[in-house]
Amino acid sequence: MEIAGKIILALPEQSGVSKAGNAWKKREYVLETQETYPKKVHFDLFGDRADQYPLNVGDEIVLSFDINSREFNGRWYTSVSGWKVEKAGAQAAPAAAPVQDFPGAVPPPPVPDLGSDATDDLPF
Repeated sequence: MEIAGKIILALPEQSGVSKAGNAWKKREYVLETQETYPKKVHFDLFGDRADQYPLNVGDEIVLSFDINSREFNGRWYTSVSGWKVEKAGAQAAPAAAPVQDFPGAVPPPPVPDLGSDATDDLPF
């Protein structure tokens, strides 16, 4: 999923070591959408993505994310985990080159118009 908005809060980086002995870190942010009725979305960037996408308050971004819910002691918790961040207004990938006519190219044959008098009822 994707959502666009402006970073309004950048929380301090959190880090630690898992039970398995692996180091981890995450950065949490709050994004506000630019709609008639703005919404605030709390999300995190975990592991290498915390360093890969440095964000500052005021940055306008498009966030690609996953939503995950889990149960703990009879209560449900939902998190929004970002996996890709693009700065708003950044150049997107270039579009495919337009089709060009080449000398000696043969155009495709015209498609016959069967109209409503066609006797077969196949959709193709």
